[in-house]
Amino acid sequence: MSGYWDIGYVYTVHLGPVVLPFDKFYLLGIMLSKGCELDQMRYGCRIYNAQCSCGYGCKSEYRYDNNDDCKLALKGRRSDICSRSKPCLNEGSCSQISSEPGFKCRCEGTGFYGTYCETPCPRSDNTLFRGQFPYECVVI
Repeated sequence: MSGYWDIGYVYTVHLGPVVLPFDKFYLLGIMLSKGCELDQMRYGCRIYNAQCSCGYGCKSEYRYDNNDDCKLALKGRRSDICSRSKPCLNEGSCSQISSEPGFKCRCEGTGFYGTYCETPCPRSDNTLFRGQFPYECVVI
């Protein structure tokens, strides 16, 4: 499910049981993640967890024009980096995208964050942690 507000960016809405902050937007039971600028939005399909998923989103993620094109790419798994190399660690979910490196790992709920879901989340009582707390690590 996706939506956008007239503020120059598309926000993808992910329904779920938790409240996750991202770019200072908070909604109970819904996570808003900053996607792309409005002129980069399109209707298309993408490969997500070895299945085709169609909807509105960023051109870089929704790279296939329709479900048939997506299914053809899915059958020829050589072009799907998520199925071929399984880059996401620690049970992270992989989405194939057109921009480099060709995939994006979703780490929410795994206890890890980073490009490959490779970095353990800092403990909330860790006084040595410096920097912005990764949104993938927020547990409510």
